[in-house]
Amino acid sequence: MKLMVMILNKLDSLEYLLEGLSAAGIGGATIIESSGMAMTLSKLDSSFVSASIRALFSAAGSDDNRTIFSVIRDDQLEIARKVIYSTVGDLSMPNTGVLFTLPIDFAEGIRKNRGSIMSTEKADESKDKA
Repeated sequence: MKLMVMILNKLDSLEYLLEGLSAAGIGGATIIESSGMAMTLSKLDSSFVSASIRALFSAAGSDDNRTIFSVIRDDQLEIARKVIYSTVGDLSMPNTGVLFTLPIDFAEGIRKNRGSIMSTEKADESKDKA
């Protein structure tokens, strides 16, 4: 299992992204409002941020970003990446987003309809014991 983390800057893509992930079998996610360090600094009255940088961020709008957390099976990563690239675009482009995963060695409380994650893990354990 993996924890997939997507920091989405293109907020207009959020609805399509979630629908695409759901259609691909990735049905559970937690979405939180978040903001990056540069955006936060641009809103502060800080001597570290010049007026030109502050103006750059205020012109771009006051929208921050969303961080999406989802527990996925290892085999779901490639389909998730395809959905993300088709809805959000190339993540190497500015102001699109960041995607990364972290390994999960323990999880509890995953909903029953996402039981395929637990079933797959148990099946893998059974294969290892055989």
